[in-house]
Amino acid sequence: MTGITHHIPDELLIAYASGSLPKAFSTVVATHVSMCDECRARLGAHETLGGALLDDTPVQDVSSDMKARLFDALDTPAATERVYERSGIFPAPVMEALGGLPPKWKPLGLGVRQMILNHDRSGSVRLLYIPGGMAVPDHGHNGLELTLVLQGAFSDETGRFGVGDLEVADGDLEHEPVAEDGPACICLAATDAALRFRSFVPRMLQPIFRI
Repeated sequence: MTGITHHIPDELLIAYASGSLPKAFSTVVATHVSMCDECRARLGAHETLGGALLDDTPVQDVSSDMKARLFDALDTPAATERVYERSGIFPAPVMEALGGLPPKWKPLGLGVRQMILNHDRSGSVRLLYIPGGMAVPDHGHNGLELTLVLQGAFSDETGRFGVGDLEVADGDLEHEPVAEDGPACICLAATDAALRFRSFVPRMLQPIFRI
């Protein structure tokens, strides 16, 4: 996809390539990579470098029992995993998180909706539906937040984010994203810690909406 101006930082791509990125962030990175030729090429370069480093790693001897368990596992037929394809505005990694079904939106108020795709101790990933012209309450971050635009666009103190753009927000950023007029802004967002809202009402509703 062309026109993408906000990309994945190298440190996140390297963590994703090595398999050390938490599930919530991995879902967002995989989705962006599926939409962005530049980041897909950069990811391939990191994976190639990682493979070369593994080739140079000294071989470690293992016990005969471990070898036997490994070969037994290789001989066990693996369950066939379903392959998901893009559907409408939702790339394949999002459709996988949705189990191939349309999103089941839950209202957050003032037309804003969400669907939580995964929530555990390492973080959460959700779809957000923000009507055109609507602002998300002013907030800061206790950790890292990745927000990927799937439809529409939003703007905040750092710039404009359109389809395919990824915003990386950390504890240094406090912002009030505003969806552009027109079609609703639909985003895939992942966090590893609760947000810091200034207003009382959003803070009160945080435990209910798990944001």
